[in-house]
Amino acid sequence: MALRSSSSLPPRLIGLLSILLLYLTTTSLAIRVGIVIKPSPNLPVFREAPAFRNGDECGSEDQKHIHVAMTLDANYIRGTMAAVLSILQHSTCPENLSFYFLSAHSEADLFSAIKSTFPYLNFKIYRFDSNLVHGKISKSIRQALDQPLNYARIYLADIIPSNVGRVIYLDSDIVVVDDIAKLWDVDMEDKVVAAPEYCHANFTQYFTDDFWSDPEFSKTFHGRNPCYFNTGVMVMDVDKWRKGEYTQKVEEWMAVQKNKRIYHLGSLPPFLLVLAGNIKAVDHRWNQHGLGGDNFKGKCRNLHPGPISLLHWSGKGKPWLRLDSRKPCNIDHLWKPYDLYRSSKQSLEE
Repeated sequence: MALRSSSSLPPRLIGLLSILLLYLTTTSLAIRVGIVIKPSPNLPVFREAPAFRNGDECGSEDQKHIHVAMTLDANYIRGTMAAVLSILQHSTCPENLSFYFLSAHSEADLFSAIKSTFPYLNFKIYRFDSNLVHGKISKSIRQALDQPLNYARIYLADIIPSNVGRVIYLDSDIVVVDDIAKLWDVDMEDKVVAAPEYCHANFTQYFTDDFWSDPEFSKTFHGRNPCYFNTGVMVMDVDKWRKGEYTQKVEEWMAVQKNKRIYHLGSLPPFLLVLAGNIKAVDHRWNQHGLGGDNFKGKCRNLHPGPISLLHWSGKGKPWLRLDSRKPCNIDHLWKPYDLYRSSKQSLEE
């Protein structure tokens, strides 16, 4: 549809009408002329990210398609945007990436936010039905850990398309500072999950005395050398997950927890009960975790020694909240360059 010119209309008005017409006919919810349209009054506004294109060495997208899954929530969307930007920015072949977002709320508002910020992103949003965990969640040491969406990773294999055989699951409080294809290429060695293991950690602390004193429960790890791993960064063979019915295995331990308190932390311990000691260990550089401090006060922490490919603000403290409060930790300044949040002050200045 063309806009007719008329000598009776001032040129400035014609220009404004043309922009309005473009907005009404475009599939994107952000006009690509510097005007930012707020996707929803319930969500923050973000700057549009630049377009990231494949290099000549990438070949066709079908040759090496990388699948990434994350949860999508209004409280953590600022972290999700930063995480996606960091992944794209450091990827050699960003157009080969597909993102699968799991959300428990309105897909329309969240779709608008993602699409207006990343117009070229290959992504889909899938509804996570909170009823799947109704009556299965036990109260943990921190309320944020008890949210249904925190358990969505357990059901990931049943939500994403069945033709996806492998996926990288990432929490929203991370930034990637390396090519994620390196993590994707890990040799799973017939394992269901690949993740960094931390065998120096006191594994017994993740379970209660009631667990270890029970003669049946204490046999759970017999024949295994269980080590702690963080479920916020995992490569998952979802084909094996489905065939091995791992969702049901994790749910069985959640049911035990409802009857007898055997752990204190949300969705992590049932993963450990099922998989600890039987995963493919990945280099620690792929989960520099704990940067959000502990689960109670979220105090500042320093980086662990060694090379870094992924920074993870697991724990209570989140970098965007600490930066906004003007009480950031030194480590939070490594997250800030990926922050696409457009504050009201920035919008007025622009």
